[in-house]
Amino acid sequence: MPAKVYTDKDADLGVFSNKTLAVLGYGSQGHAHALNLKDSGCKVIIGLYPGSKSRAVAEQHGFEVVDTAEAVRRADVIMVGLPDMKQADVYVQDILPNLAKGKTLLFSHGLSVHFGLIKLHKDIDCIMVAPKGPGHMVRRLYAEGKGMPALVAVAQDKSKRALKTALAWAKGIGSTRAGVLKTSFKEETETDLFGEQAVLCGGASALVQAGFETLVEAGYQPEMAYFECLHELKLICDLMYESGIAGMRFSISETAKYGDITRGPRVVNRQTKAEMKKILKEIQSGKFTQEWVKEHKGGLKKYHALLKAGEKHQIEKTGAYLRSMMPWMTKKNIKGVQASYS
Repeated sequence: MPAKVYTDKDADLGVFSNKTLAVLGYGSQGHAHALNLKDSGCKVIIGLYPGSKSRAVAEQHGFEVVDTAEAVRRADVIMVGLPDMKQADVYVQDILPNLAKGKTLLFSHGLSVHFGLIKLHKDIDCIMVAPKGPGHMVRRLYAEGKGMPALVAVAQDKSKRALKTALAWAKGIGSTRAGVLKTSFKEETETDLFGEQAVLCGGASALVQAGFETLVEAGYQPEMAYFECLHELKLICDLMYESGIAGMRFSISETAKYGDITRGPRVVNRQTKAEMKKILKEIQSGKFTQEWVKEHKGGLKKYHALLKAGEKHQIEKTGAYLRSMMPWMTKKNIKGVQASYS
């Protein structure tokens, strides 16, 4: 049975009449939600810790910025737009002591709630509005009169109006223009983690690096390996994004199609799928979250070591050189973008 799709007609921004909305954090998602809601006519304040670099940015964007605890005290609906591993500490220190009956906590990802890193106040609503794209695209599409599709979920519904609040927020950020699907905190969290780990980030990165290494170790030029295993991947992904796998296959050569359907299953095979199932079970059982919490509390030593090793991979040096020869390609200082919203 197809999932229920909510659109503009199903959501009412009047839910937020005479209410104050707070966004805690002004990062990728937080700044987009706040700006879109403000432009939709909602009263929005920003909650940040005293030394946050984002205070000046949020103030430049026209927001009143207050300390996190004060934002929770003043707001009726509070978005927790903080990194997953920081949410529990901030919740205990600044959020929980200032919650009161009738308030609503809102998340854009369900990990902290689903895996019990925070214990919900018994007299509040807890909802999720999760756009299916990065914050800068949520903002850009809204400004263009469009919207980013999103998921909504309800973890706790004391008011019996939690879904209406979630849909109103989704409308305020523009997502009901595109379509909003209802899910659960469990389903969103577990599928999101699996997608990141097995396909979108972990799977794709490992596949690209392995392909590059295979060609270089066989004596081919690293530049050729880069083009064939990384650069052209975007072209194929764009085709799949626009038309599905079948549409992508329609657009490539017969030789490429034959290689796809006969060799692809040899790379991603039963053993690969069995490992994917293990990854999913680790997510479902909470093992991955426990491991990640332990790593974070331990100072992120393994995390940083693995990232540094990846940055030293030959594909990064080769790619930087080749991209410098492509004047048509927009060069992005990703780390600089992230720092501006820290």
